[in-house]
Amino acid sequence: MKKLKNKICIAMSGGIDSSVAAAILKNQGYNCIGIFMKFWSDPSIEIDNDNANKCCSIESFQSARRIAHKLGFPIYTVNFKKPFKKQVVDDFLYQYKIGRTPNPCVTCNKFIKFDLLWKKAKMLNCNFLATGHYVIKTADTNQNSKFKLFQGKDKNKDQSYFLYNLKPHQLKNLLFPLGNYTKPQVREMAKKFNIPESNRPESQEICFTPKNHNEFLKRYLKLKSGPITNTGGKIIGRHEGLPLYTLGQRKGIKIGGPGPFYVVKIDYQKNTLIVSNKKNDPLLYSKQFTIKKTNWLIDKKDELICQVKIRYQSPSVKCKVKNNSVTLFQPQRAIVPGQSAVFYNQKQIIGGGIIDRIK
Repeated sequence: MKKLKNKICIAMSGGIDSSVAAAILKNQGYNCIGIFMKFWSDPSIEIDNDNANKCCSIESFQSARRIAHKLGFPIYTVNFKKPFKKQVVDDFLYQYKIGRTPNPCVTCNKFIKFDLLWKKAKMLNCNFLATGHYVIKTADTNQNSKFKLFQGKDKNKDQSYFLYNLKPHQLKNLLFPLGNYTKPQVREMAKKFNIPESNRPESQEICFTPKNHNEFLKRYLKLKSGPITNTGGKIIGRHEGLPLYTLGQRKGIKIGGPGPFYVVKIDYQKNTLIVSNKKNDPLLYSKQFTIKKTNWLIDKKDELICQVKIRYQSPSVKCKVKNNSVTLFQPQRAIVPGQSAVFYNQKQIIGGGIIDRIK
């Protein structure tokens, strides 16, 4: 593309990834502008508290502004507090309320970053939207104007799992400058570009909750205590509210006696938490589940053999997808309703959906 004639909007958070992505594009001669997004933050948490929303703190904005000015392009702020609260935070709370374990980053990417932000970018006459995601976009040599999405070069930082909701037509206007780099390479580039945040620590937590997000759930959900039983039905303790627990969980169950204990079943009808002192209890393993709210980046066949990730940091495993039913070739531990199942053909991301029912 003709660099100066194509205006690029760069989503800037003030962190190292978006900063280096911006520096790469600017250094290549593109016409760039930055956008800093303001998200909802828990009003019960003080502004200067470490638990405030990490994505849009005053410090983060100041950092993004310094870097944009240093690189020589303007930066704008957009207020997405209301839609973020509705689409991301409220959905997060509702999913926990009904016994699901959601992934708010997937929701944010779908409704905020690659929908609302792109609309703002177009209002500013931008032709492309760039982000600091570690994912690779390539042209489809078999189809003109079509693109494919692949895992990033850095296996530890690959973020393709969070982007399965992108539509094929959206890829045309998206840029991911970091996809072909590893995190150590990005840190070295930050030093080369004299970006002061090159040693800034990264946050892996949910941006709008405290480090222990159970405290957030306790503040916003009406929780009801109930019995904890072993797999034989014997009551051995009391739970603090079922939304605070997830399958496979070990920490925070608070049962005395011989342990540790692992959550193997959550019975919302009886308000009962079932645990086992066996880490690999057979109740934790499944090889079949259904998915909903699916999105495909390929022309999907009625039956598909591919690989699937059942959570962000889990390895991909071979599976068969038929309609909305997924059958794993090998049983997997703690498949959790509400999480995303993301499908791959080797390194290419081909689609995904929300895990609905475990069979």
